[in-house]
Amino acid sequence: MNSYLIGYDLNKAGQDYESLIDQIKKIGTWWHCLDSTWIVKSNLTAVEIRDALKEYIDDNDELLVIKLSREAAWTGFSDECSNWLKDNL
Repeated sequence: MNSYLIGYDLNKAGQDYESLIDQIKKIGTWWHCLDSTWIVKSNLTAVEIRDALKEYIDDNDELLVIKLSREAAWTGFSDECSNWLKDNL
């Protein structure tokens, strides 16, 4: 199982974040400690994740899906957020 960073910008006011967020949560075990950034553990590929989320964004929005390596560094997160990263990256 791989870990993927998912980032998005929904550029039109009044967009339906909830549908996109619900779909992200369905992809796998998730971490969400930054506003528009998620990390998800999944058996899907980056392309499959992108394709699963595309229908929940508009043509003027941005979506980024990146497969993560094990190397990471962070600061300022709660113990819960930091522990998830330690356990899942």
